[in-house]
Amino acid sequence: MARILLTGGAGFIGSHTAVALLARGHEVALLDNFSNASRSVPPRLKEITRVDCPVHEVDIRDTEAVRQIFAAAAFEAVIHFAALKAVGESEANPLLYFDVNVAGTLSLLTAMRHAGIGRIVFSSSATVYGAPEHCPIAEIAPLHATNIYGRTKLIMEDMIGDLVRTGILSTAFLLRYFNPVGAHPSGLIGEAPCGVPTNLMPYLCQVAARQRDCLTIFGNDYPTPDGTGIRDYLHVMDLAEAHCAAVEVALGTHGTHAVNLGTGTGHSVMELLHAFENTTGIEIPYKIGARRPGDAPSCYADPALAKTMLGWTAKRTLVDMCRDSWRWQFLSAKVK
Repeated sequence: MARILLTGGAGFIGSHTAVALLARGHEVALLDNFSNASRSVPPRLKEITRVDCPVHEVDIRDTEAVRQIFAAAAFEAVIHFAALKAVGESEANPLLYFDVNVAGTLSLLTAMRHAGIGRIVFSSSATVYGAPEHCPIAEIAPLHATNIYGRTKLIMEDMIGDLVRTGILSTAFLLRYFNPVGAHPSGLIGEAPCGVPTNLMPYLCQVAARQRDCLTIFGNDYPTPDGTGIRDYLHVMDLAEAHCAAVEVALGTHGTHAVNLGTGTGHSVMELLHAFENTTGIEIPYKIGARRPGDAPSCYADPALAKTMLGWTAKRTLVDMCRDSWRWQFLSAKVK
């Protein structure tokens, strides 16, 4: 088993990955500046796993602080989640995104080189494909980011790939997520966006909890069966297990590997809304708004490479995603 550092480890995907890694016997440490994560996450992870993970409250842009963490423990690999991720915010404040995402990754890679850590699993995104010409999307599809957030992910992928090519890193997995949703079945950890949610499921949950009046569906005139956009929704625990598989394969391989993580099945916004209503018994008020610039009609993965290379396939259903999301929303509201 390996000792692994998770940057952004207290965040939505990082925290669930920590649970999955600990369940498989790995040693885990978390690095997070808590700008987009709650300090309640580490004690909740301990409650779930019965393991008290080391937590380093550090910004990845602080290269010296990251170097000190690496000097104090012999990590075999890094899983890099730490980044900003809101498309709209990235367009409004591109310099912030280049600073946190790109400069932060450069800082991390510099510290890894100094420590002699050669393996990284990178949290990338399907946004690197832009508006796809064909679905399902395979890893050989053209890369063309249509927003600043996606562009930072492409730059980060290129940086990591170049370091593998030049021998500074030995192995990199670039995991291109589609649409992570859901929560841990305990209801103790889940997606907790700061401010107004920018993703569909947490917004839908807040409407169900009567924290928001109405869900806005952006466009119902797409060339899809019901006119609403189609996306590949993936349970966060399936995603977490994919990271376990990637880091374990990385320990025994070399090279750079880009891998899509999705179910391979697209669901429309209306399908997700109805699945949530049927699962929870709660009627969701909604209205139709204008399309958002840059939104593609359909975007879903070809996950064949993940099965071949990682031995991973998504197992959880849309009902699982809705049930676990609502349990997290309900329990987290009660705790507050």
